Amino acid sequence: MGSKFDIEKFTGSNVYELWNVKMRAVLVHNKCVEALKGEARMPASLSAAEKAELNDKAVSAIILCLGDNVLREVAKQINIVTMWAKLDSLYMTKSAAHKQFLKQKLFFSRMVETKSMTEQLAEFNKIIDDLANLEVNLEDEDKALHLLCTLPKSYESFKDIMLYGRENPVTLEEVQSALRSKELTKSNNLKVENGVDALNVSSGRGEGRGRKAKGKGGDKWNYFHCQKKGHFKKDCPELKENNFDHVVEGSSEYEGYEYGEALVVSSDDACDGGELGCV
Repeated sequence: MGSKFDIEKFTGSNVYELWNVKMRAVLVHNKCVEALKGEARMPASLSAAEKAELNDKAVSAIILCLGDNVLREVAKQINIVTMWAKLDSLYMTKSAAHKQFLKQKLFFSRMVETKSMTEQLAEFNKIIDDLANLEVNLEDEDKALHLLCTLPKSYESFKDIMLYGRENPVTLEEVQSALRSKELTKSNNLKVENGVDALNVSSGRGEGRGRKAKGKGGDKWNYFHCQKKGHFKKDCPELKENNFDHVVEGSSEYEGYEYGEALVVSSDDACDGGELGCV
């Protein structure tokens, strides 16, 4: 349609009450909302032709915002007032049974920890709006109390603060704002914790790779005494046979090496290890 504010077509499966509100906004934007009052209640300054034009513009706007199945129900209506009333009668359910259903849904609904608080608040507000469309209007304080009663047990301290930690009656806006702030803080804390855990895991893996690299290079080192691979000084068979375990640590030959376990690299092997001699 020729409007900057196109809306989703009403197909019968989406929420009629919300579509109704958006449709009124489209009629206001198209400057034909006065047609909803009916020809008799339109401004007297308008001529009959102008009133007819407003009616036709409003009817056209609604037709373009209806799905095919719904359009079939009201296609014969050429007057905006009768078309609007027909849609209300078909999709604005005002039966006593529906009222009772929504009231029960409000009174017995309970929030859960595993679901987003923002999403659950939206569901709560939808019930309140649906009741208001059925002319069931609750006091703001009652709405706030209903919302507090839906919270899980982990919010007991939060409920106590909202109910007893203030002088003025609690409002629905205050409760919802506090709940959204609480969820946002919880989400930020969780991100920080996850970041710290990831850093710790990454650091642990890095150390493991370092140790592993040292181990791999061990078999390329020769012990300086026997020039053989595969053992430390204390396990050298030649030293044991010749009773060389009394090597003096302070000797200049071993100076700078702990316990004289100096290591040299064989001419045919490259050095890529650490402090180990032979593994």
